[in-house]
Amino acid sequence: MRFTKIFVLLGAAAPIVKAGVEINITVPRAPQQNDYPPNGPQLTASPPGDKSYEYIVVGSGAGGSPLAARLALAGHSVLLVDAGGDHGTIREVEVPALYIGASERNELSWGYYTRHYTDEAQTKRDRKLTYLTPDGELYSGIKPPEGSQMLGNYYTRIGGLGGCTEHLALLPILPANSDWNYIKELTGDRNWDSQNMRGYFRKLENNQYLSPSDDTTGAHGFNGWLSTTVEPLLLFTRDIKMVSIFLSAASSVGNRTNAILNAVRGTANGVISSIADNVLSDSAAAITDGLRKVLLYDINNNSPDRDSTDVLSRIPLSVSSPQGRRSSPRDLVYEIATAKNADGSKKYPLDIALHTLVTKIVFNTTTDGRPKATGIDYLYGEALYRADPRSSPTDGDKGMPGSVSATREVIVAGGAFNTPQILKLSGIGPAAELTKFGIPVVKDLPGVGGNLQDRYEVGVSAAASRNFTLFDPCTFLSTDDDACYSAWANNNGTERPPLAKGSYATNGIAIGLFARSSVAGPEHDIWAGGVPGLFQGYFPGMSRTVITPGEKNYFTWLVLKAHSRNNAGHVNLTSADPRDTPRITFRSFGEGDPGRAEDARKDLKAAVEGMRWGIRVFDDAAAAAEKQGAGERLERVWPPEEVTSDEDLEQWVRDEAWGHHASCTCPIGADDDPMAVLDGQLRVRGVEGLRVVDASAFPKIPGTFPVLAIYMLAEKAAEDILADVK
Repeated sequence: MRFTKIFVLLGAAAPIVKAGVEINITVPRAPQQNDYPPNGPQLTASPPGDKSYEYIVVGSGAGGSPLAARLALAGHSVLLVDAGGDHGTIREVEVPALYIGASERNELSWGYYTRHYTDEAQTKRDRKLTYLTPDGELYSGIKPPEGSQMLGNYYTRIGGLGGCTEHLALLPILPANSDWNYIKELTGDRNWDSQNMRGYFRKLENNQYLSPSDDTTGAHGFNGWLSTTVEPLLLFTRDIKMVSIFLSAASSVGNRTNAILNAVRGTANGVISSIADNVLSDSAAAITDGLRKVLLYDINNNSPDRDSTDVLSRIPLSVSSPQGRRSSPRDLVYEIATAKNADGSKKYPLDIALHTLVTKIVFNTTTDGRPKATGIDYLYGEALYRADPRSSPTDGDKGMPGSVSATREVIVAGGAFNTPQILKLSGIGPAAELTKFGIPVVKDLPGVGGNLQDRYEVGVSAAASRNFTLFDPCTFLSTDDDACYSAWANNNGTERPPLAKGSYATNGIAIGLFARSSVAGPEHDIWAGGVPGLFQGYFPGMSRTVITPGEKNYFTWLVLKAHSRNNAGHVNLTSADPRDTPRITFRSFGEGDPGRAEDARKDLKAAVEGMRWGIRVFDDAAAAAEKQGAGERLERVWPPEEVTSDEDLEQWVRDEAWGHHASCTCPIGADDDPMAVLDGQLRVRGVEGLRVVDASAFPKIPGTFPVLAIYMLAEKAAEDILADVK
């Protein structure tokens, strides 16, 4: 779809944000929170035991946990290390609809304060910028109290077993084939071929929304550890306003099923014109059936044109059925680590050390003079890392020091921020930066911490005249009598799963647009997902504003610019103290580099075209409601309606775009590339016994959502490591 052929530019006006949606919030650094007990067993934190392991895996997220599991299942002794605890069965983690709340749990959240720009004036234009107030609280907005200190843009990660897979929005969407084929060409390793990588997806997926006979393109797996489902459309199509938005979105894409779409519209219009309340009851099933046919496309299919076909489709979820709970690698490693033989002995050689902050990798020198990773040093204690809201910002608990050795390899899987920090603290990185902080240089690798990439994301939000019904009775755990949680937990409904689990069994994103902008390459570069809430980006306290018990009348098209072109960001040390967070600067849109101006222009143009699509969908839905005389209003509120011209929207994107898929800071590269950190088998160049297996390994940010690509990366890494043993 070439958006520029669709929309007519409107006149420019100065943006005035309405008071009801203005970001103006102050919260404590560690807010009060509920203390509901976990729903199931969790691991008790303990430091590493007094023994060595074949493999030590540092970080238990999307890369580390699947890798540790595969190595242990193959019979190798593995220590999986994480600085956080295990909170995998608390309500905010297990319940799909509560994922935003999981991001702000004190015992889970690691909050980094990043900079999108080095220019302070441009930085301060961001309406969600966070400051430390003189009272020690966190303020986000454009009116900080006098004397406040600017911290930056809040970037939430998870410190705990499972890493960010415990708070992400449950969107297991495959990257483009070209993302894998690029690495194949870069390294000469044919195992990176996209069809070979698809095999790892089949290995890890437990598809629960298709039968093997329905998998006509051979795309899916049905026996893996990651459960995948799709949203139950009937939860959404009971709402007149939601149906109107969905129909407008489907019409805009030029669907090949226009006859079905017209029939659905006719059914909906007939009902809308004859009822006065909010709910479609008797006709919801017919509308759902029609929309299901319109949205039949499987976005993870294996057809040749899958990456280039403009389509509106249902969204797969990493949610188990019929349980309706988050599916993540945390459960995989928990089950393996706690598995017992018939005699009660430990079944697999996997140990998990929690509250264990790795301070550096230990090296010995081989006979040929090359450094070899032989273990780790660590500090044991809770909330030691200063991204944790419970940590001391200055001194505090220093932790109990210790060390543990690895006879084969150390594998770092700390993510795009922590992996380069750990490598640098260990003497692997740009020599000048290490010397500045008094860190002995083990290997001068200038690419460590550079090449930082992320998506550009921005929301287009509208307010309806009445609440959407999807979350109507929900209090989001703010009360003990949350009817939606009771429905999810008790499953006493008469409907089949997952409907019996109710609204909390969804992440709220029923449909998404995958499209090519006018400046795209051959693959999708725009995704827009429909979210029933006011999603304006990330800032402390955001879980209080997206959707509340009293305000459920917002709907957001979350526009994501995929395959962004900017790689100008950096992760740098701020000290040699492993408890300190690094300095993270994205230099969005190639800030300060005239050579990147054309790439920035293209990324901005694509993001604006995605926003215009969302605006058009709202306009069409509002016009349809007015034509039917349904008494419904839909008014755009973010960005405000005065933001209309291309220039206005481009400036809005520059000011407001955020990301939460940081990647590429320890990239795979060619042998002759001085900035390459890893080879094609994810081995750190110039040293032995050390690999990186996480989002930092990608040379370019993959696809629309990276988590599935990281799972596949981990499966390949396990295969490579086990092949080396043979």
